[in-house]
Amino acid sequence: DGVSTGTREDLSGARLAVRLEAAGYAVARGLVPDDATAIVGAVREATATRDLIVLTGGTGLTPRDVTPQALRSLLDYEIPGFGEVMRAEGRRTTPFASLSRSVAGVAGRTLVLALPGSPGGAADSLEAVLDLLPHALETLADDSSRHAAAR
Repeated sequence: DGVSTGTREDLSGARLAVRLEAAGYAVARGLVPDDATAIVGAVREATATRDLIVLTGGTGLTPRDVTPQALRSLLDYEIPGFGEVMRAEGRRTTPFASLSRSVAGVAGRTLVLALPGSPGGAADSLEAVLDLLPHALETLADDSSRHAAAR
């Protein structure tokens, strides 16, 4: 909420953008308040033009942390392994990573990731799944040529 009202800088979003750009992804940033309707609207709009959407914040335990619930209302299906890997990586730094409700899933052909709001938690979570992204995105694009060659 502090970032959306302008009282706090979006350190997590900035950190994720730098890392994603370094990994070769084109990044466009947006900002919405911790509001399920706003989150759903922004993600739904972005799925029309994006293969990957990465959100930061709203995955904690407070009543205002509604990102996972909002996403579940529009995801076609979840990818539990992403959340498991993100939390496992976070536990290397802090036991509180187990409290994160990070979630990942697919909306249409778009991969959607919800990462923690803290800069360190967001960065650790992204690093935990970064190597999985190319294969996940290829699969969602229905690029089965790689799979056929492996048979």
